[in-house]
Amino acid sequence: MKLSVIVPVYNERATIREILAKVLEVSEVSEVIVVDDASTDGTADGLEALDERIVVLRHEKNQGKGSAIRTGLERVRGDVVVIQDGDLEYDPRDFVPMLAKIRAGADVVYGSRILGKNAFSYFRFYLGGRLLSVLVNLLYGASITDEPTCYKMFRRSTIEKIPLECTGFEFCPEVTAKVLRAGFRIEEVPIKYHPRSMDEGKKIRWWDGAVAIWTLLKCRFWKP
Repeated sequence: MKLSVIVPVYNERATIREILAKVLEVSEVSEVIVVDDASTDGTADGLEALDERIVVLRHEKNQGKGSAIRTGLERVRGDVVVIQDGDLEYDPRDFVPMLAKIRAGADVVYGSRILGKNAFSYFRFYLGGRLLSVLVNLLYGASITDEPTCYKMFRRSTIEKIPLECTGFEFCPEVTAKVLRAGFRIEEVPIKYHPRSMDEGKKIRWWDGAVAIWTLLKCRFWKP
């Protein structure tokens, strides 16, 4: 079972090479699709020379994380797809237990930071993530613990059925909502998490939480 890793990045020059090295250490990884969302710091420079499995796609203008992921999805060739950020908050070794769930029959697997009992960067982000997870469970009859986790893994045949429209951080609530509305079950495994601060480059902001709530409501009551 071949695993494709999509890495949406914007100005992550300080960490991108280190995280790619960690991703490539996972033997199941068959390709890494880095989508550079018009970085201004040379994030993607020379990455394809690091390993033949790395493909670099570039946006001429900054469009947002959701747009970068959608660009990457158009290029994937593996049987399974997972999202990886360009920083060091997540550990790619957690792909292995997630992929085991897929092999056992799951269509969608999320890596849960909550089940992993990790530290959090800011208490407001922790509370926001818990709120979004509760809202998903109430609106869609799910039972997940970590809706906004980066580590979302899909069978390629499953994610290809999901009509994504996202451009920014609303990728997470949109794909969660539409996967559940399509009748797929989201399974979870505990993962490790090493949060970074705003000073270290964390990009998400409080208003992204408001957009996430609106997206969940919109997809439940107005969007198929």
